[in-house]
This record gives sequence, structure tokens and C-alpha cells, in this order.
Amino acid sequence: MSTKDFLEKDYYSALGVAKDASQADIKKAYRKLARELHPDKNPGDNKAEARFKEVSEAYDVLSDDKRRREYDEARSLFGTGGFRPSAGGAGVPFDLGDLFGGGRATASGSGGGLGDLFGGLFGGRGGSGRRPTASAPMRGSDVETEVTLAFTEAVAGVTVPLQLASPGSCRTCQGTGARPGTQPHVCATCLGSGLVTRNQGAFAFSEPCKECRGTGQVVDDPCPDCRGTGVTRQTRTITVRIPPGVKDGQRIRLAGKGAPGLRGGQAGDLYVRVHVQAHELFGRKGEDITLTLPVTFPEAALGASVRVPTLDGAVTLRIPPGTTSGRTFRVRGKGTPKRGGGAGDLLITVDVTVPAALSPESREALEKYAVAQPEDPRPHITRRVVGDA
Repeated sequence: MSTKDFLEKDYYSALGVAKDASQADIKKAYRKLARELHPDKNPGDNKAEARFKEVSEAYDVLSDDKRRREYDEARSLFGTGGFRPSAGGAGVPFDLGDLFGGGRATASGSGGGLGDLFGGLFGGRGGSGRRPTASAPMRGSDVETEVTLAFTEAVAGVTVPLQLASPGSCRTCQGTGARPGTQPHVCATCLGSGLVTRNQGAFAFSEPCKECRGTGQVVDDPCPDCRGTGVTRQTRTITVRIPPGVKDGQRIRLAGKGAPGLRGGQAGDLYVRVHVQAHELFGRKGEDITLTLPVTFPEAALGASVRVPTLDGAVTLRIPPGTTSGRTFRVRGKGTPKRGGGAGDLLITVDVTVPAALSPESREALEKYAVAQPEDPRPHITRRVVGDA
């Protein structure tokens, strides 16, 4: 992400959250917008696709505490507008690229600007380098998609096919934009940079070249499939390995699996947002699997050995006499796999059940038990309150 993007783009506005929004609020806003704007839900809608990219880019920055801090500091230090006062007081647009190192070289050969001073703050380079031309290789855009897994798939890991629709280099013209058999030529106006620079008083500012529309190249005979853009919307299927122990809402980055680059540029990254379905028996607490085990009163009072299901079979749990409802037992190594090796545990919580209806024999037996068991299990203060009542 360039410094220029940091200053010109309002990521908070893109997600519709306040500047002091919590990470939970940012995540909630992003997930809502991503579901509404996802390309699979809006096929052929270029505006929704552009908005989806804007929302994804905003979330990439604001969900990372370090990048969010740098973004806030940049906008606080340099302001958020693309204008500054001229000597006459009028608002004159200026080139942020020149300010942060894209300006013309001075007599000493240095690029000058504030890029050398503040480049380290944003992880960028100094200002002495030349601005890349529009015909240079361009990295492909990042792509985000979602996948829903069963609880057991998320725990054990799974390989899933994903169908992606994203802009890519036109296969007919190989991304040149020119009809096969022809080649584009360098724009004579901007000399391939895609920009023309104009001086206005003490300031210089750049704008896209009108002759080549900012591409740096002129296509005399456009490709019939991409109409000279070099880009077409493409659908592809890739196989993705989801690692064991993935959590609901986790975002997995797959380097180089995003949209293909242009003019030989490297591909972008693919981000897979994972949703995990609930299980009818098991829950999850970190790397541990949880299970509520119903037991009868005789089993809890007298003790018992009970067969308990796990995700990969069953184990025998020994319930000691006098076990109370809510007590939790731990079975080692029956949880989710850990990143460094090993696995979490299975946490079994006992729930003493009470029958909804009693047979005459059961009622008679319980009445005899109540007479034969004089000890009151309630605390002393409870017994006194009940007795006073």
C-alpha cells in the first residue's frame, strides 16, 4: 500500500465505521459488506466488484493494528486532502508522488521530497527512484473468497475446490490489448509513463495522459475480446488445502493464488475466509473440543463407566461416585491439532438429568431413598432459610 493511497483513501468511510471503531466493529462491518458485494453474488456488476475490492483493501489495513496505526499517523501528519494553498491562496492540486519521492531530480542528482525522510515510516523506498512506466509489469490484484466447512473438516483439515471469478490477463492478446499479430507502441506524448506533468507557479502536478488514457501505450488495432484493455473477467477453479484446526472467521492467505498479473507481473494473493458450521454434539474452546455428557442420577451418585464419543471414535470415561452436575473431565489429546504439533483436549462436562415422568416403581424407590438418606446436600444457610419458611 503506497503512502499516496494512505492519504487519499478513507478506509473508515469505505467500511462505514467511526475512526475509533473497535476491531470487532470493523470485522462486523466488513463481513456484512463482503457478503453483499461478493462477485459471486453480483456476477457482471463492475460497480459491486470495485466496491468489494475497496472494502477488502480497507479491511486489510484497519484489521492490522500496526498498519492501522501507520495509516492514522499518516493522515494526521499530512492531512487527508489532495490540495494545499498556493501563494495566491487558491487551492492548487499537487502530486503526492512528487511529495513522497516521485518528483524531478535536483541539480545535485537527488530526488528530494519528503520520501527520503518519511519513507521508513510507511515501509516505502526513498524518493530518488524513477516512477515506473505504465507499460511496466503490474502485479495482479488480491482476491477474496469464502468457504463453509463442516465442524469435523475444520478440525481435521480438508482440500476443497474453489471457483474464482476475477479480472485477469486476456488470453487472446496475452495482456497487450492489441489484436493478435499486432503490437501496441509507446505513446509519443508521455513517452510511456502514462502521465504528463504541468508546472503552475512553484508547483508541478501530474495527470493521466489523454492520448493513451494513462496506459503509456497506444493500441491501433484493439483485441476483439478485451477491446484493447488487456484484461478480461475469467473464471477458474483451484484446489486449496485448508490446514487442520482452522477456526470460524479465520482468514487464510495463499500467496500467488490471486488474479494473474499484467504484462508479466506476478499474481496477487488469495484470501480465503473460513466459516465453520456448528456440530450437533461438539463445541470448541480454543484448541480444546467440548462435550456435554448427560448422566443419570444413579450413575452420578454410585459412579459408572460411560462410553463417550470423540471426533475419531469413542473412549471410556470413569465417573467417580458422588459426581455433581457441571463437573468437567479432561481427555488428553482428543482436541484440535496444534500448529507446533500435538493436539488439544476433549473437555467433557457432566449434566445430571432428571426424568420428566416417573413410573410407580421409580417413585416408590425415590421416596424410600428420601427417607433413607437424611443428609441435606444444601448449604447450612439454605437449610435455615427453608426451615424458617
